[in-house]
Amino acid sequence: MRRIRAAAVGAVTVSLLTAVTACGGGSSTGGGSNDSPKTLTYWASNQGASIEVDKKVLQPELDKFKKQTGIEVKLEVVPWSDLLNRILTATTSGQGPDVLNIGNTWSASLQATGALLPWDEKNFTAIGGKDRFVDSALGSTGAQGQDPAAVPLYSMAYALYYNKKLFADAGIAKPPATWDDLVAAGKKLSGDGKWGLGAEGSNPSENIHHVFVFAKQHGADFFTADGKPDFANDGAVDAIKQYVDLMAKDKVIAPGNAEYAQNQSVSDFAKGKTAMLLWQSASANLESQGMSADSYGVAPVPVQSGAPGTDKQVNSIVAGINLAVFKNTDNVDGAKKFVKFMTSDEEQKVLNTAFSSIPPVKGAQSDASFNAGANAVLKDTLAQSAAAMPQVADESQFETAVGTAVKDLFADAAAGRPVTTDSVKAALEKAQQQMPTK
Repeated sequence: MRRIRAAAVGAVTVSLLTAVTACGGGSSTGGGSNDSPKTLTYWASNQGASIEVDKKVLQPELDKFKKQTGIEVKLEVVPWSDLLNRILTATTSGQGPDVLNIGNTWSASLQATGALLPWDEKNFTAIGGKDRFVDSALGSTGAQGQDPAAVPLYSMAYALYYNKKLFADAGIAKPPATWDDLVAAGKKLSGDGKWGLGAEGSNPSENIHHVFVFAKQHGADFFTADGKPDFANDGAVDAIKQYVDLMAKDKVIAPGNAEYAQNQSVSDFAKGKTAMLLWQSASANLESQGMSADSYGVAPVPVQSGAPGTDKQVNSIVAGINLAVFKNTDNVDGAKKFVKFMTSDEEQKVLNTAFSSIPPVKGAQSDASFNAGANAVLKDTLAQSAAAMPQVADESQFETAVGTAVKDLFADAAAGRPVTTDSVKAALEKAQQQMPTK
């Protein structure tokens, strides 16, 4: 699923990213207009329960596009564990797709390579205008002050998923709204082989998403206003300790979750082994594993106190998938037609319904189907209480370095080694030393 994006980001190395040049991608082996202006290649990220599910969703839409335009789209659905490295290899080799999906948190890093088509006013006009897209989604399309490197395709947000029966059995009337509530509920829900909360402790990207939000709630960030890393500030240290303490001190996350990196926490929740899950747009994933929609509830991710909102009440990253075009594609006009098609109101409704995500296009997002149940929670979160991950050139290295530091701290917690303010600070200082020097 999408959710293995974590492994993709975690696999990136600083040396690989810094080796990227601006030579771009674009197919030179039969995918672009070398063969015909009526052909495009498209790398899609794996959004559904499997690659085959994605193909079944996407191929009818690609056939529709061909019928409308005469342009054939050659589809490859790429697992998240491979996607970023595949993209980086394409930028250095000059051989890649014409159009591709990217995780929106990668936008600024990939923008810095110079390989992606900038979405200036002219290019946005060709797909119907920039004002068709919601502001929160546009905030994760590249570095501030530069033309976006990609166009929003699917929007997602984190939410708290909870097992209604397990809550009822434990006498818990409503989902927790604060972290103190979550810990109290988690303790009631833990025991007899079950646990209060699941986590992907060995998954750097999932780790970084959560601790970024925690840091915001502590009034902190991992970068200074001028884009310099500041990983070991007091607020960031407190945030990470609070997150890891859910296993180390509060004992509401199973120690075995320290080894989870392949969505095992989602499967545990679907099987009733854990009572709560913090995840991005999880409905399609859970229901594909046999969990009925009426057996779980969806609520906003807890905050320190009060209700979700801006500033310290942030409770999600602005998660999602962007659509990018390699600058050196031989079929730029066809690529822009495809982007226009994929971001049309009609296609946005089809695709985001299939993947239980939220359309970043205003016209599609206003559809009634995205304003009820889980979708309503996700939409409200994106509109009111989500923050974009740092849009800096070193964002991918940041995800890897800090996400891995959290992974190591979870390993300490699982092994019974103490997780202290000092040990967290030391881990973050070590992570900062791994960042490129300017």
